[in-house]
Amino acid sequence: MPRDFTLKRYSELLSAAVASIYTPTTVQDYLTAPAKRCLILRHDVDRVPERALKMARVEQGLGVSATYYFRHRPGVFDPAIMSEIADMGHEIGYHYETLDKAKGDVDEAVRMFEAELAEFREIAEIKTVCMHGNPLASWSNRDMWGRHDFNDFGIIGEPYLSIDYTDVMYLTDTGRTWAGDKVSVKDVVDTHHDCDVSSTGGVMGLIRSERFLHICLLAHPNRWCDNFGSWLWELVWQNTKNIGKRGIVWYRRSRKPRSI
Repeated sequence: MPRDFTLKRYSELLSAAVASIYTPTTVQDYLTAPAKRCLILRHDVDRVPERALKMARVEQGLGVSATYYFRHRPGVFDPAIMSEIADMGHEIGYHYETLDKAKGDVDEAVRMFEAELAEFREIAEIKTVCMHGNPLASWSNRDMWGRHDFNDFGIIGEPYLSIDYTDVMYLTDTGRTWAGDKVSVKDVVDTHHDCDVSSTGGVMGLIRSERFLHICLLAHPNRWCDNFGSWLWELVWQNTKNIGKRGIVWYRRSRKPRSI
């Protein structure tokens, strides 16, 4: 069995996509001019932006464009890397978390959002944004759009709010597994499709099956690396985190009222 969550394995996944009936696409292109059968490629750059650059180069080599959502955090907000990724033809987006930063104060969160968005736009055109999920927070960053409209900031879409997941199969590597529903606290969508995959090989099989009309694939670049030491560290660290995240998921699901 090949090691999973390596750039080599990711390249094999992309090759399977390119050879399929699906057209790899960015979030922006899906929202504005979707192909008949799409594979939406989304990346949340939570940390280690250098790995995002390596992933972007792999995609460029295969003629594929993707969306990269960068956090506005020291060590992640890297204008040089973001510019280089944009120059490859990829979409740069804003991975906002201002409601977390504002401790749940929506009006303050929106003010911070506008200021941080302006900094992103000094580097690249920003047309879509995507919330970052803090599993320990009692709110979700997307809650700030209850009283406000991101269209007012020249934003055309937000993946959690602008994509109809009844028509799109959503796959995420949250928890360093494609069976992320057991460890996803905030990285969730309303619609669940019946699909049992946990490995990248399983995702490749799903693509080849042509079972779904559209697929949205979320891969966090920091989880994908070829260096064995870095790969092993990600494996151990993520499995440790997953213990706590499983507990949070279980607790929150147990608190939901049961239907009669």
